[in-house]
Amino acid sequence: METGKKLSTQIDASVPTAARMYDHYLGGRDNYAADRAACEELDKVVPSTRRLAVNNRRFLQRVVKTLAAEHGIRQFLDHGSGLPTQDNVHQVAQRIDPATHVVYVDNDPMVLVHGRALLEQDERTAVIHADMRETDAIFSHPETERLIDFSRPVAVLFNSVMHCIPDSETDGPLAVARRVAERLVPGSFMVMCQLVSEDPEVREFVTNFMDQATQGHWGRVREEKDVAEWFEGLDVLDPGLVEVSTWRPDSEVAPRQLTHEWIEFGGVGRIR
Repeated sequence: METGKKLSTQIDASVPTAARMYDHYLGGRDNYAADRAACEELDKVVPSTRRLAVNNRRFLQRVVKTLAAEHGIRQFLDHGSGLPTQDNVHQVAQRIDPATHVVYVDNDPMVLVHGRALLEQDERTAVIHADMRETDAIFSHPETERLIDFSRPVAVLFNSVMHCIPDSETDGPLAVARRVAERLVPGSFMVMCQLVSEDPEVREFVTNFMDQATQGHWGRVREEKDVAEWFEGLDVLDPGLVEVSTWRPDSEVAPRQLTHEWIEFGGVGRIR
């Protein structure tokens, strides 16, 4: 979607969004009755969704800490970042190095409002309102150009957002992943995961439900093999592509995904 299409800045409380539903599952307050009702309906078929959301957030925090502490990454570009919550990317990374720069990208106007309010005192962090498929617009945005030096390694995050992108040869997840990877220097990282299920009935139900609930702002629940395709040509960090609660857990007693009607699946790849 390299169109530069102008996004709406109006917040519609009657239509659920993935960002606000995710916020509800994480115990946040930046959501509406429509979002909570959609979550209740979703839970009837996929009851592990709240635990899945929590585990996904913890995966993001572990990944950012690992890339900052072990690989010296000081620049993060977070696509589909969602609403601010506790231990956001910039907070995790800046505990390692306060000079770390972070740019958040989201198409939800509520994210823009809350994000800018949270970050207005932090010159090293910005939120931009853009469709994560618009790579040209994101990379050339004034805030991105101010904070990110693409001649140096960058960690680009697509954390639990690819399922929001419909299939397309030019703007589907694979095309977006490859378009972004081509712009990154060796030593950069791509963090990618999404909701997957090996059960075709679960894939069909959740895909149809979320597409209707969000009025078309959805892609589909995919399979593990689809996610693996995005990492072709990258060096995947250990332990490989996995259910995310098992990616370098903090301890043996760390929370795990308890049921597997669907899971968050992905990992971290290094640009060669």
